[in-house]
Amino acid sequence: MASPFLLFIMAGGSGERFWPLSRQARPKHLLRLVSSKTLLEETVLRLKPLVKKPSDLLILTNHAQVPGVRKALPRFPKASLIPEPAKRDTAPAAALATALALRRHPEAILALLPADAVIGKHSVFRSQLAAAARAAAASPSFVTLGIKPSYPATGFGYLHLGPKTLGRVKGGPFLKVKRFVEKPSHAKAKGYLRSGQYAWNAGIFVWKATTFLAEAKRQQPALARFIEKFPKKGTYSAYLRHEFPKLPKISVDYAIMEGARSVLALRADFPWDDVGSWTALPSHLPTDSRGNTFRGPVLSMESRNSLALAEGGRPITLLGTENLVVVDTPDALLVCSKDKVQEVKNLMKLLPATVL
Repeated sequence: MASPFLLFIMAGGSGERFWPLSRQARPKHLLRLVSSKTLLEETVLRLKPLVKKPSDLLILTNHAQVPGVRKALPRFPKASLIPEPAKRDTAPAAALATALALRRHPEAILALLPADAVIGKHSVFRSQLAAAARAAAASPSFVTLGIKPSYPATGFGYLHLGPKTLGRVKGGPFLKVKRFVEKPSHAKAKGYLRSGQYAWNAGIFVWKATTFLAEAKRQQPALARFIEKFPKKGTYSAYLRHEFPKLPKISVDYAIMEGARSVLALRADFPWDDVGSWTALPSHLPTDSRGNTFRGPVLSMESRNSLALAEGGRPITLLGTENLVVVDTPDALLVCSKDKVQEVKNLMKLLPATVL
């Protein structure tokens, strides 16, 4: 039996950055932000051609979002939808994915990907993800797809790229990752962009299950124990319910990747956007000559560079606005300056539970 390549989509999220359109039970990946499909639907459709059988594509989510995921993907196999019993960040999700992969095959290769990115050139993306899987199979390395920076972003983590390696593996060049860099200052980001030695960290990782287990034993023993004790046959729901909430709440970058013995990167040849806040939408939606982006019944006079989404069943009217974000839903309204969109999540502590 050949080693399977399993794809795990992380579809959790708290629904804060795109409030009031997003909520705890309907976060970003369950929104139709840039097309008629949800971001999760787009992700599944993009990945389907890579798997040999439907059961090789799985979704990690949480119990609150299961109804929304099933509504978005009514034909997705129920057994491949894995609700995590507690919110524990991406390192426990990676450990769960690794444990499930080892149940399938001792030499399984797996990819862990976010559900909410916008990606173009799908065939190129799939080709590069398959190349990353070949590299992960050929060496005890984690492999990631690094995004070429297009501007000095301060909201992304970066990968400092080093020399080429694995020259015989088809689909390269693969570059050694010297270090992971946290969200930099604007000045540092400009330097990274000029140097050409850095890539954005898109959070797309590929590894052999045994590689993750070995690194977890070295760096995160609690994750390793969870994987090793995971039931190899039969049901695992009771084990997951009891043991998963005990795992440390930490990202896979901090827990494993930054201290891993070997991380390789493949420079992405496809367009990618994290769509991290409301101001990302104008790049994907029609914009008028004054820089305004509107969806739904929006009426505007003398307004510039404003974003308005009328989702509440009533028209929005703008007069003389500039750099404004207005999002109307049936039970909540957001009005904020464009330069404050990253702080929308700070409103959550002020809001009643009925609109969260």
